[in-house]
Amino acid sequence: MAEMIFAGFGGQGVMSMGMMVAYAGMIEEKNVSWIPSYGPEMRGGTANCAVVVTADEIGSPIITEPDVVVAMNLPSMTKFEPMLKPGGMLIYNSSLIEREGGRDDITVIAVPANDLASELGNTRVANMIVMGTLLAKTKVVGIDSIKKALRQVLPVHRHDLLGVNEDAMKRGAEYVK
Repeated sequence: MAEMIFAGFGGQGVMSMGMMVAYAGMIEEKNVSWIPSYGPEMRGGTANCAVVVTADEIGSPIITEPDVVVAMNLPSMTKFEPMLKPGGMLIYNSSLIEREGGRDDITVIAVPANDLASELGNTRVANMIVMGTLLAKTKVVGIDSIKKALRQVLPVHRHDLLGVNEDAMKRGAEYVK
């Protein structure tokens, strides 16, 4: 079982990340839940989602001690890092978060997602850089399932961006190898 929280500012793609993991879990015939939580602002406010992917039944979709936290901004890291269960994993966007993780009982992975996305020519794929890192480190779902899920989550009029999103995932995975 994997219990994960994806968090950041609205517009950073954290809901899409969680949705893709949930869809990929369904593609792999796993049990999944996806619960979004938004701040009061439309863009730029806080947003997070809780995702559970498991072969077992899901007793509750509420996550109090996640296995993984993905933090795309400092307020999200500050809020969710303390919740991680011992032995859990924090993946954070070090392009926007200058402090390091504060716990020694978890795995902490700093990914300069915005910088790597800029190198690919599209800063909007920073979330997919982090997705590649997540997949490389957790194997919660397979890359092929995520690629299929991406086609469901990305609106049809944005399918011209499938290639750069896949390149971003590859770059994020390579970064942590």
